[in-house]
Amino acid sequence: MTHDTQQPGGRSGRGPAGGGRPGTDGLPGDAGLPDDGRLPDVRYAEHARTRLADLAPDADPDVFALGYQLLHLSYLLLADLESTVHRPRGWTVPGFRIMFKLWVLGPTQPARLAELSVLSRSALTNAVHTLERDGLVERRRTPEDKRAVLIALTPRGTDAVAEAFAAHAERESAWFAALSPDDRRHLTGLLNRMTAARPTATPGTPDTPSTSDD
Repeated sequence: MTHDTQQPGGRSGRGPAGGGRPGTDGLPGDAGLPDDGRLPDVRYAEHARTRLADLAPDADPDVFALGYQLLHLSYLLLADLESTVHRPRGWTVPGFRIMFKLWVLGPTQPARLAELSVLSRSALTNAVHTLERDGLVERRRTPEDKRAVLIALTPRGTDAVAEAFAAHAERESAWFAALSPDDRRHLTGLLNRMTAARPTATPGTPDTPSTSDD
């Protein structure tokens, strides 16, 4: 099911509400959405749920709402981390995720790194090229098999991860400040359960979807 959310970089997702009238907050049919002090995207999510039956009568509105909120919050969080933490340092969120995984795991084979980062091979290659160009990662041959290649952090990359992670964690704390410590632990447990029980890829669907490359 398509969820009409605002994507990083300001691109609007597909869906029945793909644009607004000039002079409004971007929500079609604003006359039916009185300004009650809530953010426009919060009011929109509620309105979209009420319209769901017109588009898909058999769709579960609770499932729609959960999927919408997860996607929308993910886009907002990624865009914010990108603009406030990572782009000013010369890389993207995917680039930082690659470096952080290398800090955790040590030198790693590209295929394994792509799998853990949820990146296609081509997206990983592009990201590694950029990080390597900037002196943050390097390719190493393994002693056992000279044809095999590992990706590893350079000393400069290790220092960059440590410095950026402090800012990254501080920004995440601001985003999650509305939740109590118990709420955060509970939500993390639910998300872990969903991740572990995710459906397998359907025939013709790549097992590793491509996300933004560096």
